[in-house]
Order: sequence, then C-alpha cells, then structure tokens
Amino acid sequence: MSFTTSLTRSGSTVIIKLDGELDASTAGDFRKQIDIAAETGVERLVLDMAKLTYLSSAGLRGLVFARQKMEDSVSIVLVQASDEVERTIRMVGFHHSVVFADQVPE
Repeated sequence: MSFTTSLTRSGSTVIIKLDGELDASTAGDFRKQIDIAAETGVERLVLDMAKLTYLSSAGLRGLVFARQKMEDSVSIVLVQASDEVERTIRMVGFHHSVVFADQVPE
C-alpha cells in the first residue's frame, strides 16, 4: 500500500493529511513533513487521519517524534482516526499527548 502526505498552513495551524499506511517504510516521509511544520512557528499541528488505514509501531514513533519536535505549547490534533488507529494510540498511552477530533478545527 502506498502512503502520501500533504501539508497546508492556515495561519498558525499546520495541517498534514495522511493517506495510506504509516509504517517503517513510510515513517521517514512523515518525519520530513513534521520537520517542515516545526520550522514554521506553528501553534497547532493537525494530523488529518481520515484516510490513514494502518499505524505500525514505526508510525507511533513518528507521532512521538512529532510531539518532541514541536514546542510544548503546540497542540497536536488527530482528526478522524479510525477506531483501530485510535485504539493503538491509546494502548501505548500516547493519547495523553494529543487531542482526538471528528473534524479539522477552525
């Protein structure tokens, strides 16, 4: 399965759309987008997961990387994570570091 990302900026919010499987073979692409987002003075990082079909342990490490790259004041919002992806995030306790949402916040 392929994996693509796209990054857009709206004011101080960066939105990264994730499409496909975030695993060991694709985590590097995700980390590159996080690096770009971290350079822009972001206040909120939104990860649109509506089309994310799979999150491996390498994908989880990518989320941890995102939390570490962002300032402590930056909120990370996970939008439309599937039940399976959300369950994986909660199982490892990372849900304490992010906010789940049904839609991209304005």
